[in-house]
Amino acid sequence: MKTNTRLLHDRFAGDKANTGATLTPIYQTSAFGNATAEGLEAIFQNRAAGYAYTRIGNPTIASFEQRINALEQGISAVAFASGMAAITSLCLAVLSAGDEIVASAGVFGGTIGLFADLQQFGITTRYVEACTPEALEQVVTPKTRLVFAEIIGNPRLDVLDVPAVSRYLRQKGNILFVVDNTLATPILARVLEQGADIAIHSSSKYINGSSNAISGVLVDSGTFRWDAFPAMRDWKKFGPYALTSKLRQNILMDMGPCLSPMNAFLNSIGMETLGLRMERQCSNALQLAAALEHMDGVVSVNYPGLASSPWHETASRVLQGGYGAILTIRLGNREKAFQVINRLRYAVNITNVGDIRTLVVHPRSTIYAHTPAEACEHAGVTEDLLRISVGIEDIEDLVEDFAQAVQ
Repeated sequence: MKTNTRLLHDRFAGDKANTGATLTPIYQTSAFGNATAEGLEAIFQNRAAGYAYTRIGNPTIASFEQRINALEQGISAVAFASGMAAITSLCLAVLSAGDEIVASAGVFGGTIGLFADLQQFGITTRYVEACTPEALEQVVTPKTRLVFAEIIGNPRLDVLDVPAVSRYLRQKGNILFVVDNTLATPILARVLEQGADIAIHSSSKYINGSSNAISGVLVDSGTFRWDAFPAMRDWKKFGPYALTSKLRQNILMDMGPCLSPMNAFLNSIGMETLGLRMERQCSNALQLAAALEHMDGVVSVNYPGLASSPWHETASRVLQGGYGAILTIRLGNREKAFQVINRLRYAVNITNVGDIRTLVVHPRSTIYAHTPAEACEHAGVTEDLLRISVGIEDIEDLVEDFAQAVQ
């Protein structure tokens, strides 16, 4: 199947067997009954398929997981209450005290905060300016268990060379390579095919598309060997399903960061138009970025699709069909940045990304308000920076709106 056909039909049949509904219903229930005590026992002992409690599994959530898994071409997927819950659950599932993470310095501020929180459990993080084989060579140690990077940094907009990093890590041994694919989505990059072990999404963003439901999802390639991970010792018997089995039967069961059926349903609806939306939003972003480059009052524009971007060459190799729908502009000072936000007519001043509407935010005073100055510098967050998440509006209206706002 091609991408848009896959979004509608791959591993998904709605509710054809029961009602003929084209969408899987919302199974808004906490628990599921079983006709016999033996049947429920078999489900709890993993000897039979079925559902017992929504914290562990639910048909609406399972449908969403299967559709994401089909899109990323993984072996299995697990959904969570948020993107941060997905990253946290992964770390708790596979890491032990004394282990080290290596991460790109430009990752999302919330992820940096999480990695700082893990220090109290004896898990430390080393940062690299850019996640490249050369930079990793300087910081990877025998304690390194996990490398984490975003395929498009937020808001630095650096682009990860997934195949190059994957090749390097394979040479180093059993180091888990986790790629946050939120800003590219599988429409622009199937990171598992490029060599990542795990793909993670804040599916509240582009997968949802309308800012109406929070969720996160993890997709496993099923190819990683867990020999060097003591935390995974008891789960290796599940073979390629070791990680997703532990996430579901241990993390979801014991810690409860589960997705709600309603949010799974809303995200399933949103992802059906993901291909069309990404095509339009990437096209709009490229045209808006090109226009902003020539506007008086704009100091600089950062967008991977522009030849001026230091990551343009990498983006042209790694991304397919577009360069993403996020761009940033610098305006000289904080006052001018605030003035532009206040003068925009169509762009909504909000901290989210991935909506069908164009969104704009001043990261330093909001998302990075409590982030140390050094971390802000590494992330490319300055006082005069605006992040723009480009929507599906008519591009002529967007260009006109930004032109009047920056003049």
